[in-house]
Amino acid sequence: MIQGWGRTLGFSQIAVAGIDLSSAEPGLSAWLEAGFHGDMHYMAAHGMKRARPAELVQGAVSVITARMDYLPIDTPGNWRGIELNRLERPSEAIVSLYARGRDYHKVIRQRLQTLSEKMADAMGPMGYRVFTDSAPVLEAELASRSGQGWRGKHTLILNRNAGSMFFLGEIFVDLALPASVPVASHCGVCCACIDICPTQAILAPYRLDARRCISYLTIEHAGPIPLELRPLMGNRIYGCDDCQLICPWNKFAQRSTLPDFDARAGLVGSQLVTLFGWSEGEFLRYTEGTPIRRIGHERWLRNIAVALGNALRVADVSMSDELVRSLQARAGHPSALVREHVAWALACSEIS
Repeated sequence: MIQGWGRTLGFSQIAVAGIDLSSAEPGLSAWLEAGFHGDMHYMAAHGMKRARPAELVQGAVSVITARMDYLPIDTPGNWRGIELNRLERPSEAIVSLYARGRDYHKVIRQRLQTLSEKMADAMGPMGYRVFTDSAPVLEAELASRSGQGWRGKHTLILNRNAGSMFFLGEIFVDLALPASVPVASHCGVCCACIDICPTQAILAPYRLDARRCISYLTIEHAGPIPLELRPLMGNRIYGCDDCQLICPWNKFAQRSTLPDFDARAGLVGSQLVTLFGWSEGEFLRYTEGTPIRRIGHERWLRNIAVALGNALRVADVSMSDELVRSLQARAGHPSALVREHVAWALACSEIS
């Protein structure tokens, strides 16, 4: 019954996990102590609450997990090759696949709320609270325990029938529900995700240093991007999909049944100079309703400046002139953060 409601709402799978996550605490503690969370201070601020659902939601007895595919409906069969080929066009901006459409937080939260209301109508009054990447919740741990998939070596959840191109969400409930059966890992000896990581952020299987991850650097990190990592970012301006694109299991990735995740105009195949020219008003207008908007115009320009510098390293003379002009137009930007990254990028033209 719940699975049926979930599919009607666009979810691919609904499952159930218990709330005893005590065995996950040592790993979480070690990760935080190593400083791998970087500027994500909220990770440390909540301490072990992430591994203790009952402390987050009083009365919680079970956690309903939900999975929602996000590849756009019109995604072609050779999509992984198409996306990897974008790296060979350094003047083209790359935005992570998940961020090209509507903000998933809004989509999933609303639909989890609707699912909860349907459950309450059918099963009687119940206490519940919905989450999706919005609170101290060990989403991947709960997903793996509930059989949504297994933890890949890149730390993301993998599903045999859907790869990893999906979002996760949870409903904490005060009902004792039968837990779903976990699934075994099927990564075997494959280390493709580790080998392809541009910044070597995956230090070892299941061990990620977020401070080196391009997704972290372009989205979560607020300050200057470390100098040694800038050349490794290429033309990725928001997020990075490399470890997922190379994963063999993503040949089974599913298309979304919802139009919400269809790519917005301007976020796929656009030139760096075009996006770098957006005013703050244009940035807010073109990214309205997407997850990109939350990084703000300043970080948007910072990220693109790095990509422009990387493009300058390999550009021919005709292309270099356009890239340099674009950067020079921002050389006097009010933000010191933007100015510093623009100066670095312009210096790349002297290196090439």
